[in-house]
Amino acid sequence: MANMQRKDGGRDELLAARKQGRPFYWFVGIFSFLVNALMLTGPLYMLQVYDRVLGSRSEATLLALTVLVVFLYSMMGVLDYARGRIMARVAARFQGRLDLRVFDAVMRRAAVKPDELSVTGLKDLESVQRLMSSPVLMAFFDIPWTPLFVAAIFIFHPWLGFLAVGGGLVLVAVTLLNQGLSRDPTLKSNQAMMRAEQSSEQIRSEAEMVQSLGMRAAAFKRWHKARSAALSGQINSADIVGTFTVTTKTFRLFLQSAMLGLGAYLVLQGELTAGAMIAGSILMGRALAPIELLIGQWPAVTRARKGWDNLAQLLSEVPPEEARLPLPKPRASLEVSQLTVVPPGDHQAALRLVSFTLNPGHALGVIGSSGAGKSTLARAITGVWRPAGGKIRLDGASLEQYGQDLGQHIGYLPQRVTLFDGTIAENIARLLENPDPEAIVAAARKADAHEMILKLPDGYDTRVAAAGGRLSGGQMQRIGLARAMYGDPMILVLDEPNSNLDNEGSEAVNRAIRTMKDEGRSVIIMAHRPSAIRECDMLLMLENGARAAFGPKEEVLRSMVKNHDQISRSAGHGGVR
Repeated sequence: MANMQRKDGGRDELLAARKQGRPFYWFVGIFSFLVNALMLTGPLYMLQVYDRVLGSRSEATLLALTVLVVFLYSMMGVLDYARGRIMARVAARFQGRLDLRVFDAVMRRAAVKPDELSVTGLKDLESVQRLMSSPVLMAFFDIPWTPLFVAAIFIFHPWLGFLAVGGGLVLVAVTLLNQGLSRDPTLKSNQAMMRAEQSSEQIRSEAEMVQSLGMRAAAFKRWHKARSAALSGQINSADIVGTFTVTTKTFRLFLQSAMLGLGAYLVLQGELTAGAMIAGSILMGRALAPIELLIGQWPAVTRARKGWDNLAQLLSEVPPEEARLPLPKPRASLEVSQLTVVPPGDHQAALRLVSFTLNPGHALGVIGSSGAGKSTLARAITGVWRPAGGKIRLDGASLEQYGQDLGQHIGYLPQRVTLFDGTIAENIARLLENPDPEAIVAAARKADAHEMILKLPDGYDTRVAAAGGRLSGGQMQRIGLARAMYGDPMILVLDEPNSNLDNEGSEAVNRAIRTMKDEGRSVIIMAHRPSAIRECDMLLMLENGARAAFGPKEEVLRSMVKNHDQISRSAGHGGVR
């Protein structure tokens, strides 16, 4: 039952957001009724002109009817414009209510399980919003009035009514056929275009590497292949939809002419007036116009339906975080107990039953070969990946209890530092709108990056791009360290902090570690280089995702040397034998 509720949770959120505009839908429905009622102005005007004005040759009657028609058409235009404005605002409110929720779900899913839903989430929301504010939605409000127009045609003559019904049934069949044949090609085209956009964005973001390694021609061919597939899909989809659109338009024009022809025959037989003949043709066009609009705009409907389903799945699988009681600032005490972590999308644990304790004022070095689980442990401690088993406690409370405040207590420097478009100060302050300038400078000083930043052209106001721009890898690393230390976190997690640093940068990191320890805070360093663990008091050695050794640094290092010597002697004896 709980799984079923969770599965439908996203759809319920969407329905609740759409329900918020229900009062406005009533206004749109009322306006649609008035607009469609006023659509009878044209047929009635023609009926009166042909049957009364031309017969009586009364110019006064023609003038009065014309003035009345101008007024009625003006009112119809105002009402039609008003309902469009209302739906545009309903669509904006729908998107406004879900923007933050969808953005949060996209970010949380991308951090854990980057896939199509995390890439298209915001675009899916926009596709639904565009449909709600588009003229095609007005067609859904107008279609219920189509039987009214057909009934009016029946009043003129049953034959005309049957012709209108037959034509309408053909167009409905065309609509259903269009839906069935264009759905898959349209979805495949959209997916191919998304893959092409992802490929171009990745190549653009890694332009420096692509250029330096001579990959430009190969990268272009790869992108062009994806782009060509997307364009081919678009052409195929456009051909199918265009075929049905042209067929519908041609058939509707034929029906209007057929209505005139049948009406003329009935006039000749004395069963219909000339005015009713013209009015019937106009009513036929008005009755079938919404159906024609739906067929022409069906790709937008298909895209919005797919977006609605994607959003429902995304919001169901990433439910909103529960509001939690804010906890006081914790001590720098971390306890990891029987921690097991399975990376998202995998079935095998990257960490298994790992336990250790880190006390305030200490630095822990996590060592091991590539793939031993160091980065996995960093992601688990920072709350990016949830444990499959065991617990991580900060000052006695599990990480889940801190909710979104966890990032204020645990600073994180990933292996690959990425900066955001903006100034260095904005990057250090984690993109806060009104950050404390003193806190920015203090974080930079703790990271030993203050002097380096001052040497840049505009100091803290130097603008950088997402890829770093003019900054070197070492400079980006030190700015990333300042960002991790912003806000005085109690625990600092550094994943390979020396990977892009020279000797001066490595010394700066070690000074930052000493500062954290002196302030009673804790540091965890995932390390390959010996220089990275110089300030560490404790060492945790990982092998194949399991704890191989843990304890004071000197003891762990001695045990590693001892084991190495034993292995060497065993190998030597084996050679003698």
